[in-house]
Amino acid sequence: MKSLTALLALLVTLSPCLCRAVEPWQQFAVWPSTDDQEMPAIFGDIVVWQQFVAEFGDYDIYVADLNEPDDALLLVLGEGSDQMNPAIYENIVVWQDFIVADGGGDWDITGADISDANEAFIFPVSGIEANDEQSPAIAGNTVAWKDGPAGDADIYAADITDLGNPIEFPIANFEFDQQNPAIYRNTVVWQDMYFGDSDILAADIWQRNRPADFGVSLIEYEQTDPAVSGDVIIWQDNFSGDWDIYAADLSTSLKAGFSDPNEPAEFAIATGESSQVKPAIDGHLIVWQDDRAGNWDIFGYNLTTGRQFRITDDRADQTNPAISGKTVVWQDNRDGNWQIYAAVLDGPEVAYCRTRVPGDVNGDCKVDFADFALMATNWLECHLEPAEACPPR
Repeated sequence: MKSLTALLALLVTLSPCLCRAVEPWQQFAVWPSTDDQEMPAIFGDIVVWQQFVAEFGDYDIYVADLNEPDDALLLVLGEGSDQMNPAIYENIVVWQDFIVADGGGDWDITGADISDANEAFIFPVSGIEANDEQSPAIAGNTVAWKDGPAGDADIYAADITDLGNPIEFPIANFEFDQQNPAIYRNTVVWQDMYFGDSDILAADIWQRNRPADFGVSLIEYEQTDPAVSGDVIIWQDNFSGDWDIYAADLSTSLKAGFSDPNEPAEFAIATGESSQVKPAIDGHLIVWQDDRAGNWDIFGYNLTTGRQFRITDDRADQTNPAISGKTVVWQDNRDGNWQIYAAVLDGPEVAYCRTRVPGDVNGDCKVDFADFALMATNWLECHLEPAEACPPR
């Protein structure tokens, strides 16, 4: 658990730079429609979203290929009732599917292998009768989701190595609500009400039968909507009275000046009097929706350079961003209804570190006084075990 002093220290070290308000990246509608398109997700050049099909009065899952600008739509997944909240990894799409039975119904998790767009292979991931499974996330051969009723939802997952026989296992079946899962390789993160307010927790699921859960951010107030890529977990946080974007680096505590190597190092990504919400991350790039200009825009942050940048500046609302590589997608109502828009980022804003520089302590791809300051903070610290092996100070 982080103290207020530690959080204030992190804010002092933050040096935001807002770049590129001129010459914005080219923004384009992925597949224009008069039907509302919402909740996009992306992997590589493949974009998925939920679309309310007015003709039939329900939601289906749409899949598009950005490499085909003249006719991007690959296929539509769904039949009867609602299919919503899609996620994608490589050639597998998953979503929550409302299954009608005996005059009622519930939410299940369904998947599709879209390797052959002409004949997608649709398979059930989890379909327990009279039990709601929602908000799926996917990475590799693992699908995670929120499972159970509001107020006591849990996080479950399934190994889908064999698409015909998904193997389910629990990740977080504690008291109160666990929801909004995200996943990267063997790390699953979620928001958790176990301690009385929403916190960010995570688990290493390398051993499927023994997930090792741990706290990421357990401070007071609300931390919600986590996302994860590599060793970095991000979330929205109202510690300061409005919604901000924070992050934790699981690989090291040195970057934020902490000496405890077992303590995830929290640091601020975007703070201010406006609201920053719905963060997403891939690699060293973070995106979110931001209302500092009076409407919702999409902003970004480069973890390597430590700089913020603006992605959209249209007077309409742009919300629910997702990112893969340098491609950002979001839902946008500039044309009078919600549509999925995209932009491919380039230039200094998305710079990355080609090779690690010896002496670069804080990971910003250069060696300067900031690195020296961090080294000085931990000068002569020794974590040898037993402690008697440490030289005298």
